[in-house]
Amino acid sequence: MTGIVETLPSISRLCFIKIQNTTRSYSYSLLVFLLIFIAALPAMSQVKPTPGTDRLKVSAQKKLLEQKSLVNQQAFRNIGPSIMSGRVVDIDVNPADATEFYVAYATGGLWHTRNNGQSFNPVFDTEAVLFIGDIAVNWSSSKDSSGRIIWIGTGEVNSSRSSYAGIGIFKSTNGGSNWTYLGLPESHHIGKIQLHPTDKNTAWVAVLGHLFSPNKERGVYKTTDGGSTWKQTLFIDNNTGVVDLDINPKNPDILYAAGWYRTRAAWNFEEAGATGGLFKSTDGGNNWRRLTDNGFPTGSGLGRIGIAVAPSDPSIIYAVIDNYNHRPDTAKKKTDSTSYELNQLKNLSIAQFMQLNTSKLDSFIKKNDLPKKFNATQIKQLVQQGTFKPTVLYDYLVGLNTDTTTPVIGCELYRSRDDGKSWKKVNEKPINIYSSYGYYFGKVFVSPSNADRVLLTGLSIELSHDGGRTFKSIDKENVHSDHHVIWINPNREQHIINGNDGGVNITYDDGAHWFLANNPPVAQFYSITVDNAKPYFVYGGLQDNGSWAGPSNHVESVGWMSEGEYDYKRLGGGDGMQVQVDQRDNNTLYSGSQYGAYYRRTRTGSDYRGIYPQHELGESMYRYNWQTPIHLSIHNQDILYYGSNRFHRSLNKGDSMVTLSQDLTAGERKGDVPFGTLTSIHESPLRFGLIYTGSDDGIVQISKDGGLTWNRISNELPQGLYVSRVLASAFKEGRVFVTLNGYRNDHFLPYLFMSEDYGGHWKQLGMDLPFEPVNVVREDPVSDSILYMGTDGGLYVSINTGTNFMAWNTGLPKSVPIHDIAIQKRDNEIVLGTHGRSLYVAKLDSVQALLSNQEYRSKQEQQASRVQQVANGTAENDIFSRDGIEVACPPVKRKKG
Repeated sequence: MTGIVETLPSISRLCFIKIQNTTRSYSYSLLVFLLIFIAALPAMSQVKPTPGTDRLKVSAQKKLLEQKSLVNQQAFRNIGPSIMSGRVVDIDVNPADATEFYVAYATGGLWHTRNNGQSFNPVFDTEAVLFIGDIAVNWSSSKDSSGRIIWIGTGEVNSSRSSYAGIGIFKSTNGGSNWTYLGLPESHHIGKIQLHPTDKNTAWVAVLGHLFSPNKERGVYKTTDGGSTWKQTLFIDNNTGVVDLDINPKNPDILYAAGWYRTRAAWNFEEAGATGGLFKSTDGGNNWRRLTDNGFPTGSGLGRIGIAVAPSDPSIIYAVIDNYNHRPDTAKKKTDSTSYELNQLKNLSIAQFMQLNTSKLDSFIKKNDLPKKFNATQIKQLVQQGTFKPTVLYDYLVGLNTDTTTPVIGCELYRSRDDGKSWKKVNEKPINIYSSYGYYFGKVFVSPSNADRVLLTGLSIELSHDGGRTFKSIDKENVHSDHHVIWINPNREQHIINGNDGGVNITYDDGAHWFLANNPPVAQFYSITVDNAKPYFVYGGLQDNGSWAGPSNHVESVGWMSEGEYDYKRLGGGDGMQVQVDQRDNNTLYSGSQYGAYYRRTRTGSDYRGIYPQHELGESMYRYNWQTPIHLSIHNQDILYYGSNRFHRSLNKGDSMVTLSQDLTAGERKGDVPFGTLTSIHESPLRFGLIYTGSDDGIVQISKDGGLTWNRISNELPQGLYVSRVLASAFKEGRVFVTLNGYRNDHFLPYLFMSEDYGGHWKQLGMDLPFEPVNVVREDPVSDSILYMGTDGGLYVSINTGTNFMAWNTGLPKSVPIHDIAIQKRDNEIVLGTHGRSLYVAKLDSVQALLSNQEYRSKQEQQASRVQQVANGTAENDIFSRDGIEVACPPVKRKKG
């Protein structure tokens, strides 16, 4: 019953409170049961998006939790880092003074500088959303910021794995000191706010719409009263929004809009569709017509489009497209007569497989690095016996979601010289800056003074001086890849400000030299952990910025530049993921990047070893989550647990790894994103070998024998939601917590559950939490009554085991996504890993002091006793073994000192 009811909208959550607070005597009235069951029927098949009207309640909900907070006297302090920055989505520069500009970060808010990026101040931290898609500044509204009009469209259109949904439009008439909400709650993701060049009350907004669900509130919206009211003037369909628009500055009745069809599910991203394309209005955006039969691409390959009108000659318009049609396969392939090609081993019968040339098969096995314990003769025997399928070699190398087709065309640039009547592709050579994810970029920029000077953003920045016919990259070593926005100085076109996944770069010589303007601490952490060094170090993985480690006493200062040594050190590249640290030496660590590419190394850089479980011949390919979970056993830190769609264990620090489970998810789904993967692993601190896993498709499993056997325990929980955390209690062996996250369903209700019997039965906690998806739950180090919750909107604390929560946000922005929480027990500190505002630290003493002194002392004594037992080697631990299976080991007794 729980799993059905909890997928309902918020009104049904209130019904469930009453049922839940009764005992399991099943004495509820049959009528109430039937009413709730019938109401829940539609939710059984899918998790429904949360209505914008419910999401707008968050401000009031958060305010209530702030008012009743007993912990807000304790402030958090930011410990950086800032050097790697975070994703920039927009920049708006004062045309009269290019040293003053605003920078909008995807998840880090809006920042303002008056000194060319040497320092910044946040100006949007007071609102209930921190996620930005676009900004527009009316610089003529005031000579200084005190009366300046700023518009913010929340929710970015770069449709990635951490592109958070906004709640509409905000406006400030005093430079960001105060903000007014202007509506459009169902917009979710806004690509452009276009201001009228002379009428401060008229503006247009490009609304892309929901990321994970269809909705009708997409297209172009117009206001003529400063945002008090809006009219949807362009609607295409429920899956086709508007990602970009631009205006003829000399005739503001002429506007151009870029429609983009795209759908996204947790397992598949459809990046293109025929309903996308270019649209034009000649009456101030009141009416629109599609531009067709004009040389611009059409059909199902139409991906994201960026559009720019040349200010110096508005009859010239540029449109950059992510063309998802496949490139012609014109390459002349050399035939290898000594080996087979992969496609020759597809769809074979047993008889056909047995007829394969053994020598060529051996060559194929060697060339494709198949398990060395097999040769062609052995595989043929196993196929003939029925042990292997005749497609075993093809199946080993190609999974359900592996794309074996030719690459897509990708980035193309088209130009019109006649106000959009006709278009021509202008790039003479392929512009290889999108790879397979042009959905993440897709913008074109034209110099205000030179219509032939064009810049494109993608993996690199590409500059053309000849109207897009030829391009050259202007990146340098200190410029991060993945670019999203360009500003070109109208008075000095070699002066460019660039925003990318690594912050802000500025050049004055067309990219020959760049410098960084990365003072704001806006790093986007996925996960964090701490060690026991003095001072202790914080480790974490970041979006597109690798993994880093730095001391907990770090204070941001420019002083490091004189010494050339920044406190935080990079551990690895890619998108940084989970980190685990061996507490015995505070130096050996496990870290990695997306889709499970982990390694063991020391913090100082030695002892590097890759860790990546490989499936066996005859098995399906393993599936790895974007943030593949790893977990280092607290009982014996030689033991590393690793989760693909199956459970893997190493007893020797990752030198070798054994797969212990079958698939622990609901199974693979057809699509281009790995799905049916594990997302969370946790071992009980009280019992060795008591392990829980959670998956992206809502499955929670338990093993009581170190991973040898598993049982599903999530049937009572809401179905189909991402398991963001499974936490085994450090106080009661049977207690376990689960958090579920509906972000990938545009479902924004909070879900926290607790079981006291190893997942046999579940109780929902936190019924007063605001409507924000939950990322993490942590227990207090000394009290089992205190819980800490990190959501997409902030930190919340309970001192009654989750019955009620209160906000703890002193020193934090009003709303900040907290992806992970770490507790440093020795120093009694909490560390917040935010996805957009770096790291925060606070003491826990004041929270713990809220409990009665007697209870507090008792819990401290219990915890101290447990710690002493472990130190003495007298703590009880479960030891188990199975014939033919490697045996896990209990903690090693250590001498004092």
